[in-house]
Amino acid sequence: MTDVVTPGVGVPAPGGVSRSELPGGLRVLTEAVPGVRSVSLGIWIGVGSRDETPTQAGAAHYLEHLLFKGTSTRTASSIAEDFDAVGGDLNAFTAKEHTCYYAQVLDTDLPLAVQVLADVVTDALLTPADVELERGVVLEEIAMRDDDPEDLLGELFDEALFGEHPLGRPVIGSEESIRGMRREVLHDFWRGEYTTPRMVVAAAGNLVHAEVVELVGTALAAAAARAGSASPSTPRRGGGDVVLAPAPGLVLRPEDTEQAHLMLGVPGVGRHDPRRTALSVLNTALGGGPSSRLFQEIRERRGLAYSVYSQHVGYADAGVLSVYAGCAPERLDEVTKVVRSVLAEVAGGGLTPAEITRAQGNLRGGLVLGLEDTPSRMNRLGRSELDHGRQRTIAESLDRISAVTVDEVHEVARELLSAPLTVAVVGPYDDEEDLPGTVRDP
Repeated sequence: MTDVVTPGVGVPAPGGVSRSELPGGLRVLTEAVPGVRSVSLGIWIGVGSRDETPTQAGAAHYLEHLLFKGTSTRTASSIAEDFDAVGGDLNAFTAKEHTCYYAQVLDTDLPLAVQVLADVVTDALLTPADVELERGVVLEEIAMRDDDPEDLLGELFDEALFGEHPLGRPVIGSEESIRGMRREVLHDFWRGEYTTPRMVVAAAGNLVHAEVVELVGTALAAAAARAGSASPSTPRRGGGDVVLAPAPGLVLRPEDTEQAHLMLGVPGVGRHDPRRTALSVLNTALGGGPSSRLFQEIRERRGLAYSVYSQHVGYADAGVLSVYAGCAPERLDEVTKVVRSVLAEVAGGGLTPAEITRAQGNLRGGLVLGLEDTPSRMNRLGRSELDHGRQRTIAESLDRISAVTVDEVHEVARELLSAPLTVAVVGPYDDEEDLPGTVRDP
């Protein structure tokens, strides 16, 4: 077993991060947080919806439901009762490149959290009856997604941008794929993908690293034994297989909504790209807060929309930079004109030094304030290990943001925002001809 403690080389520090590698390629990372009485614990698996074949579409998310239905030693109701009895929280989420099963409990109940999460992730039953029961629940979740225009819009946009690549498919799957999902497909995906070399156990709160390592090593011993002498998986870099849709364009989903929901965007950069921090600054200045250029132009100066923002999502080898606005249908033309104008202005002339300085301050403050609770710190540990294979200190992250120059932001704006826009719309339009010309323009 190897231990690495940061900050410092092999020197424990208050509030520092400790890392251990256990047999079977399993990694354990902890951060002691002074002054709290809770612990947040997550078992992260470096597998998500982009790892699914077309016949497995939605399997990772479906499993997230199924694994809580019972294990060889616990029923679904006993799992719920155990956590209710201690006032704890137990849940999971699935993304395109990873899945996390997590809990938050009092520090004295950490052994319970470790044991239950380990059982859920490695010893679930996946009975045929539960598969059928949860099939209905997942289909209801898809229906709920379809009733949320903003969520639906994001998935339509990804499909338009990434085409047939798995990054273009919804994490939740489709009604067709879920209805056709067999138990054998789910079981094989679980056993084939949920292996200890791909697992990271992250914990933050009132804890002792050695005690967490001992609890995790015992609880996941059987899973580690199946992996034998395997080493931890390296951070995902992508297989160079991300191919964008043949031509950026327009996708419309007719819905009887009170608002028109608009998303415009371009390919971004992956999380290993050296431009990613400059892009974060650009995104924040463009549409990341009340002082951002899009918010000021669309909401404050013209009163065209209540909700308008930009966002950047970075995957291992690809990314998306997009702008969202929700407005009255009769205002869609003007909103689209303003968004296109702002993007063109920033692509051609960049941002002002004052805008960039404000964006840097926004990112620095958001980073620090976002780590005020144990779940946030646990998330940072797990994501950093899976995504980068290392822990960057908060000071390093702050310095990286501060080091971004005006020229770097201008260059990434010119490179990305000069590309043709992909456009998605959800709203009360029967076909594309009903949309304003500004929306239909390439």
